Amino acid sequence: KNADMAMYKAKHSGGGTYQYYTQEMNVTAREHIKLEAELRKAIQNKEFVLHYQPQLDLKTGTIGRVEALIRWEHPELGMISPAKFIPLAEETGLIMPIGEWALYEACRTSKKWQEEGYDPITVAVNISPKQFRHQDVAQIVQDVLKETGLNAKCLEIEITETAVMDDVQLAISRLNSISAMGVQISVDDFGTGYTSISYLKQFPVSVLKIDQHFIKGIPNNQNDVAITSAVIALAHNLGLEVVAEGVETAEQMQYLADHKCDLIQGYFLSRPLPASKVILQFNKGGIVKDTIFQSE
Repeated sequence: KNADMAMYKAKHSGGGTYQYYTQEMNVTAREHIKLEAELRKAIQNKEFVLHYQPQLDLKTGTIGRVEALIRWEHPELGMISPAKFIPLAEETGLIMPIGEWALYEACRTSKKWQEEGYDPITVAVNISPKQFRHQDVAQIVQDVLKETGLNAKCLEIEITETAVMDDVQLAISRLNSISAMGVQISVDDFGTGYTSISYLKQFPVSVLKIDQHFIKGIPNNQNDVAITSAVIALAHNLGLEVVAEGVETAEQMQYLADHKCDLIQGYFLSRPLPASKVILQFNKGGIVKDTIFQSE
């Protein structure tokens, strides 16, 4: 059993390595098994919730979109970070039912907002690499839109560079099917993966999201400034919109506005909020009440 744990650790270090068994591995393995069991129970008990982080349109001062972000409300441990459970969900395949639930819940909520009198607003939902590779995502999206009654134009599917580059032809086929419905497609965390610029033209992408790693350094880090400016220019030349993630200061927002970035997202505007709270941040016309708002 101890040898198995060491092998497991070596595999997760990238393979081609060896590991000695340590007592810490025993503890980690027990925690891993316990968390997996809790995760399975969480699906059955409906312990997941979605929070929504607004994206501000810098040209109009309105909330252009919201991104749906999953949270786990554990009955004993409280709110568990996605960073802790999403990798495990990917590894075990549980990301499939969790991802389907998140897509349905986001679309259902967006439709509910419209029924309450709010203007249609696009909701962005993340599709994990494993979910994208192993499920018929296009069929799932189609079924969810039909079941919730949400207009396809109000949905944006976010994928990572890793997801599309693993099997380019499969990715093109699946993304074309989704795009044909009228759903928008965005590439999340752009700049951190290895997407070839030439491939970007083949994918039916409408939005690029610049990873917060590059936003963090502007306007003082010249490398981050150069990369961010180049991505904005590239995206606009390809007819794509640009969203900057992780905006935390007024200086960053001003720089991005000056360089014609389309939308921004980050804690400077608002941290992710429950549906009931995020809806208070815009009135019946979808206008941001104070343009820039801080969460409680």
